[in-house]
This record gives sequence, structure tokens and C-alpha cells, in this order.
Amino acid sequence: MKTTVTYNANEYKIDLSKPLDISIPITSKKDNVNAWYIDAPKIEPHREKDFVGSIPAGASTNFYDIWFNPHAHGTHTECVGHISKERQSVNQHLKQFFFLAEVITITPSVEQGDFVITKNQLQKAVSSKTPTALVIRTLPNATSKQNRQYSHTNPPFILEDAMIFLKELGVEHLLVDLPSVDKEKDNGALLAHKAFWNFNAAVRLNATITEFIYVPDSITDGTYFLNLQVAPFENDASPSRPILYKIE
Repeated sequence: MKTTVTYNANEYKIDLSKPLDISIPITSKKDNVNAWYIDAPKIEPHREKDFVGSIPAGASTNFYDIWFNPHAHGTHTECVGHISKERQSVNQHLKQFFFLAEVITITPSVEQGDFVITKNQLQKAVSSKTPTALVIRTLPNATSKQNRQYSHTNPPFILEDAMIFLKELGVEHLLVDLPSVDKEKDNGALLAHKAFWNFNAAVRLNATITEFIYVPDSITDGTYFLNLQVAPFENDASPSRPILYKIE
């Protein structure tokens, strides 16, 4: 179903019947994507005395309990509450769900033994564009990203000055195919998170970071319409399902 969308006084034609899902789901499998040194998610029938919430086990309905951590187990969107002493909810701060987004692809460079995304790389990839939302795909882009166990692997991350560049460019919603924009073990410095949210000045409460996306190779770099939806948890982060639409 094709429709015309008006965004910032400009009209864009998209086909709603052709969504491009860049999320990684949460499953109960041991190979569910994982980070931060915790067990895999659990999705299992609720049990209470003789009751087992499963139709195959004799119940009238399936009635499952789910245990997961949004930061560790799949695509999630987070707000500044992730790093602030004050409780902040992404469900309260993310009130708009459609954005013009730019998809870029970057091969992290090596600096001091780490794979990093630099300011210079972002400047070249973004060029003259000023997107509200930025989607970063890193290379190599193996499908194994959807099942990778990231703990103790020192994945690529974004340097502080690169995040300052994105903040100053006006990027309000950053989406990455990494478990974090910061180095896995940084002694709690969180330089990239703090830079993006302008943490030590006028905090950007409405800005979000989405981690653990997966952008298939079939999605080319360029401008898309983004629908960024989160589950309505009152928490610093929530499972999310970012959907891209080609602009015709």
C-alpha cells in the first residue's frame, strides 16, 4: 500500500507493504544474541502448583513468563536514563515515531588495538546530509551478528569526538549494529553515551540510541523513512523494532 507522508513540510512517497525490518528478536534459544555477561533469555510456561501454562501440557491457553534484559538480549532503544542517577523512561521521552533516516556503512578502523568508528569516517559517510536519524551498519556484516555472543570480545565502538560530531550535526536518534556505542570495558567512562546526550550540560532528553540492530546487505546506503517503535516499558531502555521504508 503506497502512501504519501508529509515530514518537515516535505512530501515523501513510501510503500507500507514493503517494510524493511532491522531489528533482532528476543528468543529463548541459547544462541540468542547476547552481551554483558548474563544468561540467555527465558520464555517458558508459567508454573504454579499443578498448573503449567501450556496447551500441550493440558492448559486451556498458553501463558508464558519471559525473562530478559533489554540491553543484553536484542534490539533495544535507550534514553539518557541509561546513564543518569535520576530515573528516566524511554517511554516518556520518545513521543515521535517517524523520522527521515540516513543509512551509512562503515568499516571500523584500528586504533590502539581497538576497532573504532571515527569522526572522520562519519563525516565522509554522512557527507552534506543532516539526518534526524542515523543508521550505522558496520563491516564485515555477517549474518552471525544476529546470534553473536559479545561478552569479553571487545566489539567496535564509537569515539567520543565522533559522537560530539553527531550531536552537533543534529542527529537525535542513532541506530547501530553494535551492543554498545562505548567500549565494552571502559571503567564506566561511557564517553560516547555522554557525548551524544550532552550529559554534562543541557541534556538531550528526547535523543535516543538504538543498539543491536542488523541491517542486511540488501538494504543499500541512502535515505529512508524510519518507524521507530518501542514496547511501552517505563524503563531507561525497551525492546524496539525499527522499520525502514524506501522512499520512491
